[in-house]
Amino acid sequence: MGVLKRFEQRLEGLVNGTFAKVFKSEVQPVEIAGALQRECDNNATIWNRDRTVVPNDFIVELSAPDFERLSPYSGQLGDELSGMVRDYAKQQRYTFMGTIKVHLEKADDLDTGLYRVRSRTLASSESQDPQGRPQAAPRGSGAVTSGAGYASPAGAPPMPTSPPPGARPLPRSGGPGPGAVPGTQTRRWIEINGTRHQISRPTLVLGRSTEADVRIDDPGVSRRHCEIRVGTPATIQDLGSTNGIVVDGQHTTRATLRDGSRIVVGSTTIVYRQAEG
Repeated sequence: MGVLKRFEQRLEGLVNGTFAKVFKSEVQPVEIAGALQRECDNNATIWNRDRTVVPNDFIVELSAPDFERLSPYSGQLGDELSGMVRDYAKQQRYTFMGTIKVHLEKADDLDTGLYRVRSRTLASSESQDPQGRPQAAPRGSGAVTSGAGYASPAGAPPMPTSPPPGARPLPRSGGPGPGAVPGTQTRRWIEINGTRHQISRPTLVLGRSTEADVRIDDPGVSRRHCEIRVGTPATIQDLGSTNGIVVDGQHTTRATLRDGSRIVVGSTTIVYRQAEG
């Protein structure tokens, strides 16, 4: 069962169904949870081969009406969202530099049904101010979101993250590897029915669900069918799908990818591509 589905089931049982009534509007908790997952993926920083650090301090900005409606439950909802982030990080093998915190804030510039997620990476000692209150992340580093998906970025760059003590940062996934010519970069993408999808994060989930990074409308494809992991080399992993994956003509659960590798899921063929420069 997926992380988001488990989160949704836990939420259904809280406060004798109160959350089911509170969330009868455009903003749904599972949408916020999905946005937090994407925030982790989009801001994942590889420090060494065994450690990928993601943000641990999140601000969910809501419109004034939505904030007033949810604020009485903000503590419990924040705890549930923090638990969901923790579960997702374990699944993706992400690590944190400090305690996971999810806070709700009111944003007067947002209309009802819209929300914005911002994040930063805080070491444990930085997570609280001298009075013990959580520090708010600087404004303007998120993207306005609605039930229809992401809108245009707000414009400010993500907040910089600090490396763990003694860690030596490595290039992000997709950067030049050992022996690469300085200044070059490996670009990775997949092609499905002539449409190109860039791979710009450490992992890319393919499936039939709207929660997948790349949605494939094919009845033979599972909701979360498989996952491409960027590395040296790149790999693909089956996620317990019903029909499995075929890579370069071989049925498999995990395989190394090279430029031109052909992946078959259901009745859909995907071509993996990579190029320097």
